[in-house]
Amino acid sequence: MRTLDLLGLAALLCAAPWAVAAAGAEEHPGPEAVTVAQDVNLFAFDLYGRLRSEQNGNLFFSPQSISTALAMTYAGARGETAAEMARTMHFSLPQDRLSAAYAELLRALRPPGGTQSYRLSIANRLWGQRGMPFLEPFVAVTRRDYGAELGLADFTTNAEGARGEINGWVAKQTEQKITDLIPARVLGPDTRLVLANAIYFRGDWAQQFEKRATRDQPFHVSGGTAVDVPLMFAKLTIGFAAQPDAALTVVELPYKGDDLSMLVLLPHAVDGLAGMEARLTAENVYRWRAGLERQDVLVYLPRFSIESGFGLASTLAAMGMPLAFSGRADFSGMNGQRDLSISTVVHKARVDVDEQGTEAAAATGLAVGVRGIPPAPPTFRADHPFVFLIRHNPTGAILFLGRMTNPKP
Repeated sequence: MRTLDLLGLAALLCAAPWAVAAAGAEEHPGPEAVTVAQDVNLFAFDLYGRLRSEQNGNLFFSPQSISTALAMTYAGARGETAAEMARTMHFSLPQDRLSAAYAELLRALRPPGGTQSYRLSIANRLWGQRGMPFLEPFVAVTRRDYGAELGLADFTTNAEGARGEINGWVAKQTEQKITDLIPARVLGPDTRLVLANAIYFRGDWAQQFEKRATRDQPFHVSGGTAVDVPLMFAKLTIGFAAQPDAALTVVELPYKGDDLSMLVLLPHAVDGLAGMEARLTAENVYRWRAGLERQDVLVYLPRFSIESGFGLASTLAAMGMPLAFSGRADFSGMNGQRDLSISTVVHKARVDVDEQGTEAAAATGLAVGVRGIPPAPPTFRADHPFVFLIRHNPTGAILFLGRMTNPKP
């Protein structure tokens, strides 16, 4: 059984060219694009639920990047392999309509023409084994709907050279934030196809924190332990909601342009993160966000950076799609044969949050081979572990998702 390598590329908040959507008028999300965004969000929290128990400490990833790479692979899946992938990824649209809907979502994510408020780019790419025929319908749909051109590589005799080329592409798409995505010896003579996605974002806060207001203050990593970290402060007019039933408080910090924002979910108790994470679902986050009221808030937020990396093959198999990684996989929609399976799924992501704004990067790769103002302003003091996400407001798509348990790891 030859293998497909899904390689985790990078999603960042930074300036980069838009590599998926063609130039044109600003796109408004249609109903099927919104459906895809909702499906990605369901997958995002399923995956978060797995990763939070597998990974200690800080956590950060891009469900949008992972889902896009897997969606390209799904275009070539058939039979029960496709059915398992659809269930695990929450793909609710028929397979023959998903790619076009994904293309619509990618166009909707494109920043409005002429905007200088923020930068968001998404790029996809395929590398196929030289001399191996791929079916034209598969090549056509990945090119048309995902903007993924098929390049040629020689995995059989020069896998390290191919790895260097792919890693270089990822680094370029992520402004050098994600380097060496693919580790040595991941690709080899049995690799036949690599599918990669890179997403990059850079945004300034609509209301920025002043650096002179930042002070080293305690961040309570657990009930009895604290570390001194730079805690930013500002009085901001933002969405705020206390959720006493869920024992948490929510704020939404918009970026310039208001198309994207960061949602911060802070448990009331210093040791309340695990309990809050147990209730973390797309439905609950939607409900908590719906309760936001715009008001003046005294916001304390740590300045922090997180870098995470994962191998996701075993996690995705355990989530409900084991066939895709087995000798019984059916990716005949790629080459007309049932001789391909996914061997590797890798993902890397990085985020930097400071007084000016946010810069984040994430990438996913897959290899195939043989997610009323009160009298006094309330205070939102994020001085203990919390969950945060960056969402695209017009579609509701969650681009990045993570947790901060210690700004000074």
